[in-house]
Amino acid sequence: MCASGKYNSRGPALIPRMKIKHRIYYITLFSVVLLGLVATGMFQFWPHSIESTADWTLDKRSIHDAPLIRLPVSSPIPERGDLSCRMHTCFDVYRCGYNPKNRIKVYIYPLQRFADELGVPISSTGLSREYNDLLSAISDSDFYTDDVTRACLFIPSIDVLNQNSLRIRETAQALAMLPRWDKGMNHLLFNMLPGGPPDYNTALDVPRDRALLAGGGFSTWTYRQGYDISIPVYSPLSADVELPERQPGPRRYFILSSQTAIHREYRAELERLKEENGEALLLLDKCSNLSQGAASARKRCYKGQVYDYPQILQESSFCVVLRGARLGQATLSDVLQAGCVPVILADSYILPFSEVLDWKRASVVIPEEKLSEMYTILKSIPHRQVEEMQRQARWFWDAYFSSMKAVGLTTLQIINDRIYPYAARTYEQWNNPPVVKWSSVNSPLFLPLIPPRAPGFTAVVLTYDRVESLFRVITEISKVPSLAKLLVVWNNQNKSPPEESLWPKVSVPLKVVRTKENKLSNRFFPYDEIETEAVLAIDDDIIMLTSDELQFGYEYFNYLYTYKMPGDIKNWVDAHMNCEDIAMNFLVANITGKAPIKVTPRKKFKCPECTAIDGLSLDQTHMVERSECINKFASVFGTMPLKVVEHRADPVLYKDDFPEKLKSFPNIGSL
Repeated sequence: MCASGKYNSRGPALIPRMKIKHRIYYITLFSVVLLGLVATGMFQFWPHSIESTADWTLDKRSIHDAPLIRLPVSSPIPERGDLSCRMHTCFDVYRCGYNPKNRIKVYIYPLQRFADELGVPISSTGLSREYNDLLSAISDSDFYTDDVTRACLFIPSIDVLNQNSLRIRETAQALAMLPRWDKGMNHLLFNMLPGGPPDYNTALDVPRDRALLAGGGFSTWTYRQGYDISIPVYSPLSADVELPERQPGPRRYFILSSQTAIHREYRAELERLKEENGEALLLLDKCSNLSQGAASARKRCYKGQVYDYPQILQESSFCVVLRGARLGQATLSDVLQAGCVPVILADSYILPFSEVLDWKRASVVIPEEKLSEMYTILKSIPHRQVEEMQRQARWFWDAYFSSMKAVGLTTLQIINDRIYPYAARTYEQWNNPPVVKWSSVNSPLFLPLIPPRAPGFTAVVLTYDRVESLFRVITEISKVPSLAKLLVVWNNQNKSPPEESLWPKVSVPLKVVRTKENKLSNRFFPYDEIETEAVLAIDDDIIMLTSDELQFGYEYFNYLYTYKMPGDIKNWVDAHMNCEDIAMNFLVANITGKAPIKVTPRKKFKCPECTAIDGLSLDQTHMVERSECINKFASVFGTMPLKVVEHRADPVLYKDDFPEKLKSFPNIGSL
């Protein structure tokens, strides 16, 4: 009892002392850990350099408040520029790395003023309004980052848009002083007015090492294909004058020339064309009776008559864009805004954004030596094509020329597509205006998702009474490996189909559907017997196709043709017994915005069994009606959805001298 009492009397006295000792220990340990975390956090988020803290915006900071950097005379000068540079030799794509959004990150250097040792600025204009707008647009875009360590592309805040305002040597020295310059690697410069008198070089004369150049006057001699970007010369009128979009169609004048600084030889040739073609050509010049200034820049004159510029451009179908001292001309932008088709006469000129834009759809390029033939060349272009070019010209301006923001972001998107080619925009995305769709038709993408009940495709053969030809078509189609079913649409209400025993023996189900009326549109009816997703619609006289050629197949939108064709197109086709194939192409082109896929051509296209009695296409009025139906359908659709296509899909080894057994489609193109 005593021993126990003695222990118990000491125990309570020792326990509190142990708690205090551990408490101090844990408090000290916690404090050390907390201070470590705070220090680590401060190091992690504290700016590592002055570059990463410089958020580019003129709203917070004026160019006049920017720090002044004096350039010693001995400052290094970059090399002239490597004409052999390409993305794989002069651009470090590993800086861009992988990111889920497949988007490059662009860093803009903080604003600085550069001057020589005597304090003379490197530029007579400082930061132009246009360059300010460009940098502001980029800083507001998804491309921008203020973290220099994440940047893939660097843009100096040094304005080199107009070489006329620059001191070449000092500007080059300023570029070389940029902290991340590294011989221009991954740097992008914007220049719209290159060169100077007397030779006017077609690329910026400022030495720039390996920097990419977005230039407004490249020739084939100075443009580094796949590396530089050809950009438009921005027209200040774009911001000051708003031209309402005008519907395509004939205009008051056929050809109009509005440039004031044309070489005298070109002007003499234009005057000769004017004498030959009279009122069809309007030849304007600067107004000598007006005082010089901003107001006179918006006027043009012809024999004392004054015209508002650029409004007058909307009165002509074609507008001449001739080279001046520089290849790139702001006139091109004005012409596009007016919806006038530019006629470009500037040999070796690299058209703006030609890496992605198809200029054949929006302009006519004529060699300078053929200026005298211009009127004849333009007259040979069909009216419908002219209207499409007018529409495309205006859309090019809206999408890519209308502002410095459009120019800058288009440039960055092109570079982005090079770096992330698997996520790049397609030809259609770059060149197809938003498709005009009729409200009554939904895109197939938004139709109910019904999985096909069978793989392969169904061949729908439209026939009347050409039995021999029909049987030959069936025999050939049945050889196609992916054929799932044959559906014969019997369009003759006065004659029964042949007996079952007479039909060719095929390995797939064959069904004959008898129609109630003889209509061409019956070939596109969504019959219940069609259980596949893909359908091949074919006539009974297409006997020259081989099974290999058919394997390429066709996919048609039967439901839309039957139930959602706009206007009275379907009735027109049925009444005229013509143009059902054209109507289907209108439908598919309008829905998808894509051109048809042209496949390997036949050497001969013939139907030995066809006669003038039973062949619709042999009627003399057949081709006349097909021309009429194109105009008819275009008016109903409110646009011309058909696309020009120059691509042709040929099988691998199509014309190569290989054994036939090594070719997937050996019988394509054979007679």
